[in-house]
Amino acid sequence: MWENDYDLSGAARESLGSYTAKTFVWMCLGLLTTFLVAVLGYVTNAIYFIFAIPFMHIILPVAELAVVIILSARLQRLSIGAARGLFFTYAVLTGVVFSAYFLIFGMGTLILVFLMTSLYFAGMAAYGYFTKTDLSRLRPILVGGLIFLIIFGLLSLFLPFGAMDRVVCLIGVAIFLGFTAYDTQKIQQYYYAFQHDSAMLERASIISALGLYLDYINLFLYLLRFLGKNRK
Repeated sequence: MWENDYDLSGAARESLGSYTAKTFVWMCLGLLTTFLVAVLGYVTNAIYFIFAIPFMHIILPVAELAVVIILSARLQRLSIGAARGLFFTYAVLTGVVFSAYFLIFGMGTLILVFLMTSLYFAGMAAYGYFTKTDLSRLRPILVGGLIFLIIFGLLSLFLPFGAMDRVVCLIGVAIFLGFTAYDTQKIQQYYYAFQHDSAMLERASIISALGLYLDYINLFLYLLRFLGKNRK
């Protein structure tokens, strides 16, 4: 009966609960990194110098997208250290972007939205972990919703949508709450798929942490757009 507690190399296999908890720890470390970089950029006024660099508002999102693509496409080839390095590189880049929000929104608004995001995220993550329902059936709907949000975001750069933006914010909140539950359940799928390959299991934990990190960040941003009040 004890053979199920070891992988093919004879090393002790961690439990699903432990693996899931570790994945959320990585996600939280990423969020902490983003927060610390954002605060540092704000209190030192470094954000003014960073965004004074020509085209920095374009360079940053392109760099973020490149990191996600590399991490996702080369997951099986990357070393565990490289995967972790890319994850924290993304967290740092996001922190640089987020430092601007301290200039745009009041601290009270940011704290309120942070607390709301954490509450909603935790609830949907718990649902995704404990539910017996197969959430993979939601994937086409979630991906379709994500494509809609991307297209709307691009169009909003050129067209004034007014009050419709608030409706889209609510749609964004719903989409990323769904992704939170779906990505949490996907941790279990990775666990059972790679439980005999400890290295791949470790890489999968990082990509899962990145997915959950993105869910949290996007949920925060849509709530902030819906509830936030600009300082000016």
